[in-house]
Amino acid sequence: MRETTSQTESTTPSSRAGWLARLRGPLGATAVVGVLTIATAGAAFSAEAPTWKEFKASAFQDDDGTYVVNGDEPAFNVGELQEFYDRMTNEQHGHTDPLSLVVNRVNGKDDKWSATAALNITYCINTASFGTQASTVATAITNAAAAWQAAAKVKFVYKSAQNGNCTKTNSNVVFDVRQVTTSAYLARAFFPSSARTNRELLVSSYAFQTGNSWSLTGILRHELGHTLGFRHEHTRPEAGTCFEDSNWRALTSYDSASVMHYPECNGTNTGDLVLTDKDKYGAKALYGAP
Repeated sequence: MRETTSQTESTTPSSRAGWLARLRGPLGATAVVGVLTIATAGAAFSAEAPTWKEFKASAFQDDDGTYVVNGDEPAFNVGELQEFYDRMTNEQHGHTDPLSLVVNRVNGKDDKWSATAALNITYCINTASFGTQASTVATAITNAAAAWQAAAKVKFVYKSAQNGNCTKTNSNVVFDVRQVTTSAYLARAFFPSSARTNRELLVSSYAFQTGNSWSLTGILRHELGHTLGFRHEHTRPEAGTCFEDSNWRALTSYDSASVMHYPECNGTNTGDLVLTDKDKYGAKALYGAP
């Protein structure tokens, strides 16, 4: 998830440079403060698409080597980055799926936790990385998790005993939460199909700045949605922009106010990021009633 200071950029690139800026995802040059707009990958198509070489050279790469696309979604290696590029250059913008919430698809199947795993999504917090903000993060995640738990049969379980060894190699938890200092995004997460070493919820130090348009809890509601398998709502054709790819299945009708919808991408959500009635219905449809 990314917040930037500019609202003047067109949503329809008219040049190769514009196409690249939209496709390549977060760029570290813009501070994550100020007015709420979100620069996303793949907002629109242009005939002047960059070559794979140009795209790869411009792609934002995080400190751990992960590429970040679609604002806050990870491509964990060059192969996944190329798969993303291939989808973006080959998919047609007018996806025809007739059917707020959309679930990610992998190999033709919903990217979700099993019924058993969904009730024990354990995590730890790398308190050393957060310093004095550690308790603030713990409270924000608890509150964000509560919103999803009230909507569906899922449960996030905080394993504070693992905080002292809270890294991506800790197999005693499903995922770890740690702070990073990048200005390219406020936070990024993962999908259920990710390998353990890729299951990290990274929170930028910029997420704590008082000038942000969203609360930390709101940011984490969105990111925890990804950890449950939910895609950005604006990849749907009804948004009219910010198309990402077609690897998803609709759970409800389109919801421009969804917690998973970027406001800049023709979203109608205002204020903090909260679950709508359709978000709750979609979560229940995928995981069952709480």
